Amino acid sequence: MENQSAKGQLRVKLVRSVHGRLKDHQACVRGLGLRRMHQAVTVEDTPSIRGMINKISYMLEVEEVGA
Repeated sequence: MENQSAKGQLRVKLVRSVHGRLKDHQACVRGLGLRRMHQAVTVEDTPSIRGMINKISYMLEVEEVGA
């Protein structure tokens, strides 16, 4: 259980529109839990989340949240 709480979290904000983007980029946005522009969500820092963020990094603002 200690490893779960030790994992960091990331605050992700959508700053560019999903309209006209590739379908897999739109799917990454939805997978991160973002629905509209300027919405921010806090997600757990895992390799799969990092992969989605890296794929659509041009559409996001990302910052680490202290635990």
